[in-house]
Amino acid sequence: MAAAASDPRGTPGATHLADVMSRTARRLQEEHGDVEATLQAVTVTAVEIVPGAAGCSISYVIGRSTVEPRASTGDLSRSLDLLQGRLGQGPCMDAVWETDAVRVDDLAADDRWPLFAREAAGRGVGSMLCFRLFVERNRLGAMNLYGRKPGTFDDVSQDVGHLLAAHAAVALAGAEHEAQLRAAVGSRDAIGQAKGILMERHKLTADQAFAVLARVSQELNRKLTDVAAELTDTGAVPGGARRRD
Repeated sequence: MAAAASDPRGTPGATHLADVMSRTARRLQEEHGDVEATLQAVTVTAVEIVPGAAGCSISYVIGRSTVEPRASTGDLSRSLDLLQGRLGQGPCMDAVWETDAVRVDDLAADDRWPLFAREAAGRGVGSMLCFRLFVERNRLGAMNLYGRKPGTFDDVSQDVGHLLAAHAAVALAGAEHEAQLRAAVGSRDAIGQAKGILMERHKLTADQAFAVLARVSQELNRKLTDVAAELTDTGAVPGGARRRD
């Protein structure tokens, strides 16, 4: 049987690419609810498997102009994401607001984002490839790939990047959902422990103990879970709140 074809740059053929993406999916799934670890795994994987990628970052775009870097393979990638937010322009923003992918073949010659392109090119970036990861209410995610020279990314790079972005979006959604479930369980446990302390110490019913926690939370303008956690850690109700019969 003939081997899977590859181009002169060593781009994986269809069979090898399927194996790579399968391993990538398993790697992302292994993070088990750790959102930050999942984000970092995506950036590292992108540099490993997308032809031409010298750096990668993931940023959340909030509103129309706020860019929040979440993970990167280096300081340069992170700084360029921040630069797009500061200038209010760049391929990362277009990828999340206008289309699902933006390719910049020659950054220095591109006139779509003149301020960003000039400064990014001055920092040694020749080309970029950006993908939308997800859309969630007023928060959007983007994966940004950086190449050192113009013309680094081609159609194969874009296809592989699209596949990785699709896998990453699913993995990230799963990690965030699991993290939310863990937080919810942790909050419930903390509140239950705090209620138990109040019930035992002050001979309260479960409803009365919860009412004390809720009142303290409201009076101190703090989250109920934070009040409960402090009580279980210190043994004292924050603010010295007392039972009101």
